[in-house]
Amino acid sequence: MIAERLLLAPLLFAVAGCTGGGREKARSDSSFAALQQRGESAMGVNQYTSQHVFEPLPTGGRIVLQRKESNSVGEAAIRAHMRTIASAFTSGDFTVPGFVHAMSDVPGTAVMKQLKAEITYTPQDLPGGAEVVIATRNPKAVSAIHDFLAFQRMDHRTGMH
Repeated sequence: MIAERLLLAPLLFAVAGCTGGGREKARSDSSFAALQQRGESAMGVNQYTSQHVFEPLPTGGRIVLQRKESNSVGEAAIRAHMRTIASAFTSGDFTVPGFVHAMSDVPGTAVMKQLKAEITYTPQDLPGGAEVVIATRNPKAVSAIHDFLAFQRMDHRTGMH
C-alpha cells in the first residue's frame, strides 16, 4: 500500500501541474480568440483564414495581410482595409490597432503619432491581399515602428514569417 502511494504521488503532482497550466492556456486562448474576433470586426476578414506578417526593415517595416486561400471578397476587404490603415496612420490615428488589441496605447504608436510628418505609409496590393510599407529616415521613428511591429508579431502570434 505504501509502495503504491509512493508510485502514485509523482503522477498526481504531474496531473496537478498540467491542470493549472491548462487553465492558464485556456485563458490565453480565449484572449487570443477575442483578439481574433476584434480583428475580424475591424478588418472585415476572418483572421484564421488570413495571414499577417509584421516585418521590420532598416527604414521602417511592412505589414502584410493575405488570404491563405483564394477568395476575391476577402482579398478585396483586405485591400480596402490596408488603404484605410495607411490613411489613418498617416494622420496619426492608431484607433484600429488600439481596438484590436484592447488597449489605449499600443507600443510604438505614441512616438509614431509624434513623428507622423516624418513617416510614410504606402499601401500596395499583393496576390491574395495587400501590404502597407512604413518608411522614415528618422532613427527614433524607425525604433518606434520596430516596437510596434514586434508587439503586433507577439500579440497576433505570427513569428517573423
